[in-house]
Amino acid sequence: MNNDERICSIALTLCPGIGHIGAKRLIEGMGSATEVFRRRRELPELLSGVGPAVVAALDNPAAFLRAEREMEFVEKNRLTCLTLKDETYPSRLRECEDAPVVLFFKGNVDFNRLHVIDMVGTRRATEYGKQFCTDFLRDLSALCPDVLVVSGLAYGIDIHAHRAALANSLTTVAVLAHGLDRIYPFVHRKTAIDMLPNGGLLTEFLTETNPDRHNFVSRNRIVAGMSDATIVVESADKGGSLITADLAVGYHRDCFAVPGRVTDASSAGCNQLIRDNKAALIQSAEDLVRAMGWDAGKQPAKMENVQRSLFPELSEEEESVVRVLTRQGDLHVNMLVVEADIPVNRMTALLFELEMKGVVRAMVGGVYHLLM
Repeated sequence: MNNDERICSIALTLCPGIGHIGAKRLIEGMGSATEVFRRRRELPELLSGVGPAVVAALDNPAAFLRAEREMEFVEKNRLTCLTLKDETYPSRLRECEDAPVVLFFKGNVDFNRLHVIDMVGTRRATEYGKQFCTDFLRDLSALCPDVLVVSGLAYGIDIHAHRAALANSLTTVAVLAHGLDRIYPFVHRKTAIDMLPNGGLLTEFLTETNPDRHNFVSRNRIVAGMSDATIVVESADKGGSLITADLAVGYHRDCFAVPGRVTDASSAGCNQLIRDNKAALIQSAEDLVRAMGWDAGKQPAKMENVQRSLFPELSEEEESVVRVLTRQGDLHVNMLVVEADIPVNRMTALLFELEMKGVVRAMVGGVYHLLM
């Protein structure tokens, strides 16, 4: 990936009135951010829904000057700048309609590993919530040692999830609500540094961006979008964790909540998620591994083979899904999206058709099994 695409991607985020969804659609329509700017005056003829206001917004020399300055900071500090065109961009996140067109990262991690979860919760964590983080990630490290744990480096559940992950040699990434020229809160700086060799810090925000309230809401969509499952450990009846849970559900990702006593304010949000069927109840790492179908040692017995000659004729995309499942074995729908390079909304429809044809079977936790 050359710096032109990175600079153009950054500049696109600085053009007023376009937004996350608009920027992503422009890149998808033109093939790259570079092409969006190069052919900006032709966009109304090339892409539906693009009017003169978008062309005017793209005619923005100041955005390029700022983007070039940001790339100087990236290079000077040996950061990684990821665009939608980079293979190392989080593939699960890329499938979200409002995915950031550019991300900045410091650390060492594969965002596209097989298992990714996020753990979120109240900033006023109780001993119950803290102990759950400790016990859960200790047990998960034994059951699923390759899992990536994502959170937000905030006070409370977030920082305890990061620290518990580190204590159990799990990879952990913090998604920040500001640029990589600072750490907020500053008291978590040591933990942030400890994460860099096996994990790191990720953000969509440029340097000189303050950790303002609205940035945390924007940050939450990245946390939910880059994960297979969201786990809400503790939450009041309102708060950022519930926003993250709603985003996860909207992205068709699994969502879990840790139950608490009905009299505990810090568990009100979790109990509400479970009551409203927005999240499944979770009590242990074993619950998660079982629900997600990640327990390779306890896979269901194979059903009788179905003769391929009995299958209806499959489309090219359906054949692609079958090839992936043949090669990889049982897979979660999010990994099928990545491996087959098929958008999540299209993948959902394909899997339904394949189920109806008796080619695949849906298992718990969004995992699909090939009946061959």
